[in-house]
Amino acid sequence: MSVRRGTSLALALLTATGLLTACGASDPSTDLAAPKGQKDTGVNIGPDQDRLRGKKVAAAADLVPEAIRERGTLRLGASAEAVPPLGFYATDDRTRIGSEIDIATLVADTLGLKPEFEQVSWENLFVGLDSSKFDGVLSNVTVTEERKEKYDFATYRLDNIAFEAKKGSGWKVKEPADVAGKTISVSSGTNQEKILVEWSEKNVEAGREPVDIKYFQKDTDYYLALQSGRIDAHLGPSPVAAYHVASAGQSEIVGQLSGAGGGLQGKIAATTKKGSGLVEAYAAAIDHIVRDGSYGKVLERWGLSGEAVEKSEINPPGLPKAKS
Repeated sequence: MSVRRGTSLALALLTATGLLTACGASDPSTDLAAPKGQKDTGVNIGPDQDRLRGKKVAAAADLVPEAIRERGTLRLGASAEAVPPLGFYATDDRTRIGSEIDIATLVADTLGLKPEFEQVSWENLFVGLDSSKFDGVLSNVTVTEERKEKYDFATYRLDNIAFEAKKGSGWKVKEPADVAGKTISVSSGTNQEKILVEWSEKNVEAGREPVDIKYFQKDTDYYLALQSGRIDAHLGPSPVAAYHVASAGQSEIVGQLSGAGGGLQGKIAATTKKGSGLVEAYAAAIDHIVRDGSYGKVLERWGLSGEAVEKSEINPPGLPKAKS
C-alpha cells in the first residue's frame, strides 16, 4: 500500500448503534464501505500523519500536579496490540498511529506537556498505572465499577462492542439466546469477555447450550479463525470490527451493544491511578478539545463520529461487577 501524504480522506463509516446504545440507529453493516474492489479504507495509514496538534490552555494545565508540570512530559501507556483504527503501526511498521494516539496527543498538548508513549501488553497497562510508571492510559479502557476502586476516569468516547461474523452468515445477535451453542472468540481480561461469559451463564440457566468461548489476543489471529470457520464470530470493540469490515470486505457486523452490557451506555476513558491528581486535568483538556473542534475532527478522520461525547465525565457509572 502506498503512503498517502497530506490531509487524509475520512473513512466512510459511521459507528452505528446497536440495541442497547444511546446513539442513532443506523446499520453498521451498510454504513461501513471501503472503496469498491480495494482493501483500502481511504484513511492515511502512512508514517507521515500530519497529526492535528493543540495548544497549551492555562486553565487545564494549572490542574496538573506540580511534579509533572516540572518534568514537562506526560507518560502514557498504550496497548502494544495492533487494533486499527485505535492504535496500530503505519506502513513503515515503526510509527504508531490511530485515534487513541491522536486524542492522547491533543490532551497532552492542551496540558502543555510532551506526550511520551510506551506500548505494553494489555495487563501491563494497569501494572504501569499501579507503579506510577504511567501518568495515564488512553487505550480504549472501559469504565467499570471494579476498576473504579483503583483508578480514576475521565471519559472521552462512547463504548460500543460488536459481534463480527463471516460475510453472508445470515445470523443476527440481539440477546443471549442468539449465541447459545456458538463458538465465539474474545480477548481475555476485557469487558467483552465479562459480557460474553455472563451471556453464556444465562443460557445455561435457561436450559440452553453455553457459548464455546475461544481466546485470541491478536486481531490477525481471530480474523484467520473467522475466515477458516473455526469460530462463528468474534466479540470486540465496534471500531475494530468496523475497520475490518471496511478494509477487507469479508466479514459483517451481526450484532452490536453497549460495552457496559444491558441498560447502561459504556464509556471509554482516560485512566489514571486513583488519587494521582490528574483526572480533573484530563477532563478539562478533553472538554477543551471537544469545544475547539479538534476532537471531532479526529473522530471523523477515523470513522468514530458516532461514538463522540459532548463532555468528559469523571468516574461515571461503569460496567457492574460480576455477581459472585
